[in-house]
Amino acid sequence: MYQFSYADIQTDSVADARDREHQLLSRSIDMLTAAAAAGPETREAVEALHFTARVWATLLEDLGSSDNALPKELRANLISIGLWVLREAEDIRQGRTTDFQGIIEISQIIRDGIQ
Repeated sequence: MYQFSYADIQTDSVADARDREHQLLSRSIDMLTAAAAAGPETREAVEALHFTARVWATLLEDLGSSDNALPKELRANLISIGLWVLREAEDIRQGRTTDFQGIIEISQIIRDGIQ
């Protein structure tokens, strides 16, 4: 499993940090896709939701940092998206929904926008 933290992103060069973020989101998407196929009450789902929550929590920590160089409005929008992803993942975990597609699609859009 990938090990990562806010400190990893903070100490990387911008290009390295973006590459790491792209890789983490890609891994999350792959895991969520497998979980969607296996079902929301499977080990795959538990692992995918946990990993995805860790990725987005780390991204949110970075986005909330005053050291983050992204424009303030973009950071705010990404924070809103990240909070939605975390809520949606928790809804799946709690059995309030079984739909992984929204998290997968949003994560793909964000991943594909990282340059």
